[in-house]
Amino acid sequence: MARPRTFDVDAALDAAIAVFREHGYEGTSAQMLVSAMGIGRQSLYDTFGDKWQLYQQVLRRYVLAEGQAHRAALKTGPRAVDGIAAMVARVVREADVACLGVGSIAEFGCSNRELNTINAAAERALRAGIVAQVQQAQEEGDLAGSVDPDAAATYLIASFAGIRLAARGGADSAHLEGLGAMVMRALR
Repeated sequence: MARPRTFDVDAALDAAIAVFREHGYEGTSAQMLVSAMGIGRQSLYDTFGDKWQLYQQVLRRYVLAEGQAHRAALKTGPRAVDGIAAMVARVVREADVACLGVGSIAEFGCSNRELNTINAAAERALRAGIVAQVQQAQEEGDLAGSVDPDAAATYLIASFAGIRLAARGGADSAHLEGLGAMVMRALR
Protein backbone atom coordinates (compact mmCIF):
# COMPACT_ATOMS: atom_id res chain seq x y z
CA MET A 1 0.00 0.00 0.00
CA ALA A 2 1.37 3.39 -1.03
CA ARG A 3 1.96 5.95 1.67
CA PRO A 4 0.03 9.20 1.40
CA ARG A 5 1.93 12.30 0.29
CA THR A 6 3.33 14.30 3.14
CA PHE A 7 4.34 17.35 1.15
CA ASP A 8 2.65 20.21 -0.66
CA VAL A 9 2.85 19.47 -4.40
CA ASP A 10 2.44 23.13 -5.39
CA ALA A 11 5.22 24.23 -3.04
CA ALA A 12 7.45 21.45 -4.37
CA LEU A 13 6.78 22.55 -7.97
CA ASP A 14 7.56 26.16 -7.08
CA ALA A 15 10.84 25.06 -5.52
CA ALA A 16 11.68 23.10 -8.67
CA ILE A 17 10.93 26.21 -10.75
CA ALA A 18 13.54 28.13 -8.77
CA VAL A 19 16.16 25.42 -9.34
CA PHE A 20 15.49 25.07 -13.07
CA ARG A 21 15.39 28.87 -13.49
CA GLU A 22 18.81 29.20 -11.98
CA HIS A 23 20.56 26.15 -13.42
CA GLY A 24 18.62 25.11 -16.52
CA TYR A 25 17.66 21.54 -17.30
CA GLU A 26 21.14 20.12 -17.90
CA GLY A 27 22.66 21.98 -14.96
CA THR A 28 20.08 20.61 -12.51
CA SER A 29 20.62 17.30 -10.78
CA ALA A 30 18.03 15.11 -9.11
CA GLN A 31 19.79 15.79 -5.79
CA MET A 32 19.45 19.55 -6.28
CA LEU A 33 15.75 19.07 -6.94
CA VAL A 34 14.97 16.84 -3.95
CA SER A 35 16.96 19.14 -1.66
CA ALA A 36 15.12 22.25 -2.85
CA MET A 37 11.73 20.56 -2.98
CA GLY A 38 12.11 19.05 0.49
CA ILE A 39 11.15 15.57 -0.67
CA GLY A 40 12.80 12.20 -1.03
CA ARG A 41 14.07 10.89 -4.34
CA GLN A 42 11.35 8.23 -4.49
CA SER A 43 8.66 10.85 -3.88
CA LEU A 44 10.08 12.84 -6.76
CA TYR A 45 9.74 9.91 -9.13
CA ASP A 46 6.42 8.66 -7.75
CA THR A 47 4.77 12.08 -7.92
CA PHE A 48 6.39 13.82 -10.87
CA GLY A 49 7.97 11.08 -12.95
CA ASP A 50 11.53 11.55 -14.13
CA LYS A 51 13.46 14.82 -14.34
CA TRP A 52 12.23 15.48 -17.89
CA GLN A 53 8.58 15.04 -16.94
CA LEU A 54 9.09 17.32 -13.94
CA TYR A 55 10.75 19.94 -16.14
CA GLN A 56 7.76 19.97 -18.48
CA GLN A 57 5.31 20.28 -15.55
CA VAL A 58 7.38 23.09 -14.08
CA LEU A 59 7.64 24.92 -17.40
CA ARG A 60 3.85 24.70 -17.91
CA ARG A 61 3.25 26.06 -14.41
CA TYR A 62 5.81 28.81 -14.87
CA VAL A 63 4.61 30.09 -18.26
CA LEU A 64 1.00 30.07 -17.06
CA ALA A 65 1.88 32.20 -14.01
CA GLU A 66 4.20 34.48 -15.99
CA GLY A 67 1.57 34.96 -18.70
CA GLN A 68 -1.05 35.85 -16.11
CA ALA A 69 1.32 38.38 -14.54
CA HIS A 70 2.03 39.95 -17.94
CA ARG A 71 -1.66 40.18 -18.79
CA ALA A 72 -2.44 41.66 -15.36
CA ALA A 73 0.22 44.32 -15.92
CA LEU A 74 -1.31 45.09 -19.32
CA LYS A 75 -4.59 45.94 -17.63
CA THR A 76 -3.13 48.55 -15.24
CA GLY A 77 -3.44 52.27 -15.72
CA PRO A 78 -6.17 54.42 -17.15
CA ARG A 79 -4.99 54.08 -20.77
CA ALA A 80 -3.84 51.09 -22.82
CA VAL A 81 -0.35 52.51 -23.27
CA ASP A 82 -0.04 52.67 -19.46
CA GLY A 83 -0.61 48.92 -19.35
CA ILE A 84 2.06 48.33 -21.97
CA ALA A 85 4.46 50.53 -19.99
CA ALA A 86 3.57 48.62 -16.80
CA MET A 87 4.34 45.30 -18.48
CA VAL A 88 7.70 46.60 -19.74
CA ALA A 89 8.48 48.01 -16.28
CA ARG A 90 7.61 44.65 -14.70
CA VAL A 91 10.05 42.85 -16.98
CA VAL A 92 12.78 45.39 -16.21
CA ARG A 93 12.09 45.23 -12.47
CA GLU A 94 12.18 41.42 -12.35
CA ALA A 95 14.86 40.84 -14.99
CA ASP A 96 17.49 39.86 -12.43
CA VAL A 97 15.54 36.65 -11.73
CA ALA A 98 16.12 34.15 -14.53
CA CYS A 99 13.16 33.47 -16.81
CA LEU A 100 12.43 29.76 -17.22
CA GLY A 101 10.68 30.35 -20.54
CA VAL A 102 13.63 32.21 -22.04
CA GLY A 103 15.99 29.71 -20.43
CA SER A 104 14.19 26.74 -21.98
CA ILE A 105 14.39 28.33 -25.42
CA ALA A 106 18.06 29.26 -24.95
CA GLU A 107 18.87 25.72 -23.81
CA PHE A 108 16.78 23.71 -26.27
CA GLY A 109 15.92 26.08 -29.12
CA CYS A 110 13.27 24.41 -31.26
CA SER A 111 14.72 20.93 -30.86
CA ASN A 112 12.06 19.55 -28.53
CA ARG A 113 8.43 19.13 -29.58
CA GLU A 114 7.02 19.09 -26.02
CA LEU A 115 8.76 22.32 -25.02
CA ASN A 116 7.87 23.95 -28.34
CA THR A 117 4.20 23.19 -27.65
CA ILE A 118 4.36 24.66 -24.13
CA ASN A 119 6.26 27.79 -25.17
CA ALA A 120 4.17 28.35 -28.31
CA ALA A 121 0.92 28.24 -26.33
CA ALA A 122 2.30 30.75 -23.83
CA GLU A 123 3.49 33.02 -26.62
CA ARG A 124 0.13 32.90 -28.42
CA ALA A 125 -1.72 33.94 -25.28
CA LEU A 126 0.71 36.77 -24.52
CA ARG A 127 0.74 37.91 -28.14
CA ALA A 128 -3.07 38.13 -28.21
CA GLY A 129 -3.06 40.31 -25.09
CA ILE A 130 -0.36 42.60 -26.46
CA VAL A 131 -2.00 42.94 -29.88
CA ALA A 132 -5.32 43.92 -28.28
CA GLN A 133 -3.57 46.43 -26.01
CA VAL A 134 -1.62 47.98 -28.90
CA GLN A 135 -4.82 48.30 -30.93
CA GLN A 136 -6.55 49.99 -28.00
CA ALA A 137 -3.58 52.35 -27.51
CA GLN A 138 -3.83 53.25 -31.20
CA GLU A 139 -7.56 53.94 -30.86
CA GLU A 140 -6.79 56.17 -27.86
CA GLY A 141 -4.20 58.05 -29.93
CA ASP A 142 -1.21 57.05 -27.80
CA LEU A 143 0.51 54.85 -30.40
CA ALA A 144 0.88 55.64 -34.07
CA GLY A 145 -1.65 54.00 -36.36
CA SER A 146 1.24 52.96 -38.60
CA VAL A 147 2.51 50.54 -35.94
CA ASP A 148 1.53 46.99 -36.91
CA PRO A 149 0.09 45.46 -33.69
CA ASP A 150 1.40 41.97 -34.47
CA ALA A 151 4.87 43.31 -35.25
CA ALA A 152 4.74 45.32 -32.02
CA ALA A 153 3.90 42.15 -30.10
CA THR A 154 6.82 40.35 -31.73
CA TYR A 155 9.08 43.27 -30.85
CA LEU A 156 7.93 43.37 -27.23
CA ILE A 157 8.32 39.63 -26.72
CA ALA A 158 11.81 39.68 -28.26
CA SER A 159 12.73 42.75 -26.21
CA PHE A 160 11.65 41.00 -23.02
CA ALA A 161 13.95 38.08 -23.80
CA GLY A 162 16.78 40.51 -24.56
CA ILE A 163 16.26 42.45 -21.33
CA ARG A 164 16.25 39.23 -19.32
CA LEU A 165 19.38 37.94 -21.04
CA ALA A 166 21.09 41.30 -20.49
CA ALA A 167 20.28 41.07 -16.79
CA ARG A 168 21.52 37.48 -16.66
CA GLY A 169 24.73 38.73 -18.29
CA GLY A 170 25.25 41.32 -15.56
CA ALA A 171 23.58 44.50 -16.84
CA ASP A 172 22.85 46.85 -13.97
CA SER A 173 19.47 48.41 -13.22
CA ALA A 174 20.31 51.66 -15.03
CA HIS A 175 21.07 49.77 -18.25
CA LEU A 176 17.92 47.66 -17.91
CA GLU A 177 15.78 50.74 -17.29
CA GLY A 178 17.37 52.33 -20.37
CA LEU A 179 16.42 49.28 -22.43
CA GLY A 180 12.86 49.47 -21.12
CA ALA A 181 12.66 53.16 -22.03
CA MET A 182 13.95 52.42 -25.55
CA VAL A 183 11.28 49.73 -25.96
CA MET A 184 8.56 52.23 -25.16
CA ARG A 185 10.06 54.92 -27.42
CA ALA A 186 10.23 52.47 -30.32
CA LEU A 187 6.50 51.80 -30.07
CA ARG A 188 5.54 55.45 -30.45
